[in-house]
Amino acid sequence: MGRRSQSSSSSSTAWRHLSPWYYLKRPARLALLVVGFVAATFASWDRLSLVRDYEAEISRLDEEVNRLYDQLRMAGIYLDDNPNIENIIKKHHLEVDPVNSVRREKVKEAMLHAWNSYVKYAWGQDELQPQSKNGVNTFGGLGATLVDSLDTLYIMGLKEEFKKARDWVAESLEFDKDYEASVFETTIRVVGGLLSAYDLSADKIFLEKARDITDRLLPAWDTSSGIPYNRINLAEGKASNPGWNGGNSILADSGTEQLEFIALSQRTGDQKYQQKVENVIRQFQKIFPSDGLLPININPHSGAVKSYSKITFGAMGDSFYECLLKVWIQGNKTESVKHYRQMWETSMEGLLGLTRKTSSNFYYVCEKNGDSLSEKMDELACFVPGMLALGASGYSPEKAEKIMNLAEELAWTCYNFYQSTPTKLAGENYYFHGGQDMVVGTSWNILRPETIESLMYLWRLTGNKTYQDWGWDIFQAFEKNSRIESGYVGLKDVNTGTKDDMMQSFFLAETLKYLYLLFSPPSFISFDEWVFNTEAHPLKIVTRHGNEGSSGDAEGLLLMPSDLYRHDKGDPP
Repeated sequence: MGRRSQSSSSSSTAWRHLSPWYYLKRPARLALLVVGFVAATFASWDRLSLVRDYEAEISRLDEEVNRLYDQLRMAGIYLDDNPNIENIIKKHHLEVDPVNSVRREKVKEAMLHAWNSYVKYAWGQDELQPQSKNGVNTFGGLGATLVDSLDTLYIMGLKEEFKKARDWVAESLEFDKDYEASVFETTIRVVGGLLSAYDLSADKIFLEKARDITDRLLPAWDTSSGIPYNRINLAEGKASNPGWNGGNSILADSGTEQLEFIALSQRTGDQKYQQKVENVIRQFQKIFPSDGLLPININPHSGAVKSYSKITFGAMGDSFYECLLKVWIQGNKTESVKHYRQMWETSMEGLLGLTRKTSSNFYYVCEKNGDSLSEKMDELACFVPGMLALGASGYSPEKAEKIMNLAEELAWTCYNFYQSTPTKLAGENYYFHGGQDMVVGTSWNILRPETIESLMYLWRLTGNKTYQDWGWDIFQAFEKNSRIESGYVGLKDVNTGTKDDMMQSFFLAETLKYLYLLFSPPSFISFDEWVFNTEAHPLKIVTRHGNEGSSGDAEGLLLMPSDLYRHDKGDPP
């Protein structure tokens, strides 16, 4: 009885505290209740918000770790099961640079914009016309933009995009086409792009396709001198030279296929590709002048040069000189490839003889016609600063310093090709009348990569971040003037900003790739392991010994994927 009374009294008190009238009569207690309720609500809401934020941040960091992990693998760095990332960064001298990280992501976003526009409007065709929103087959329908972009997609970690492109190569890329292809362009874009994709991914479909197209190009070398014709029908195998050039072969078009063909021989064990292109170099050695400067027109039958044709480091001459240096690097600078370096050094003496300086100290490289100089420099020749920087280390210290100084001076000139126009984009060529400052000649801009290429080499080889800043300036000019809703376009006139209607395949293959590497650590796609062809496709450096390629015996030459991916510590890919 007594317990029931106590229980009843307690129950009544509890119900009284739950009654709103109790608190309305007691304002102080009502205020405390409200404050407590609000505090509890905020605490609960804040906890839920923090959990959501935490989960989102964990997800973002997980994606970032996976992306960095992939990039480390591509740089030849392989983590164990319990990696200490601080030790990895310290060991491999990786620099965490927030400014360049942001820049690199902006370039990656630009690549995605260009690529997605191509996928949407020109999938499987050679190039995109962004303003017309359609595709055109400027290279016979070989999917030039797609193949040219494979390694850029891979390097930037765009896995889904790379997989989609890879599947198209496997299922749809065919070469049996009644089309007169440029041997040069097909080699540097298609063969180079496929081989680079193979070296990066070890996917054999790329090697198979590279071999198929190269076999179709080979009849171009069936001339009495061994110097190739520059065009070939891919279906019929009939080779020729264009009539506009008097039946002559062009120096750059005939002397730039060495990197790709040597790489193909190394990866297949079939020396016929290497033999074809190395025979061209032997023919050039027979006619090589004391200054190392070859005219751009060569008779494919006699092997003789047209003595009074133009000598230039611009269009139709440029990549021959670049290739001499890079084959030496590709072979890991051994005795077997020493003659390439010797030829290149001779040509660089000739280049020094073509170099002039304006009254305001802009250095430039002239062209030569017979015995007279033309004070004209193509933007195409802006690959020269990077080439000089890359080759400087092979000289004595004193000579190397001189070569590197010239590289930096020429890079300053090329940067000012951009800065001197209203759009901050370079024209196609410039004149230096009477040693005066640059005047734009042909005023279009077609998204070329050469200046960016040289800035990338100079940044990596000097560590001077000024070159990164210059590259960022140029990228921003592309973003401002060339980016439209459906891709990127060139300019018909860099003075007015009038747009054209073409997104060149090399914009994705070269310009954006070099920009991405410009803002990446030097250990990423390292110069110690990779050499870039003239279309910016990285190929693995493979040490050459003896007289590989001198006979039909391929024994000992075949390289398997495990050979390509063998690092100093023998780590697997």
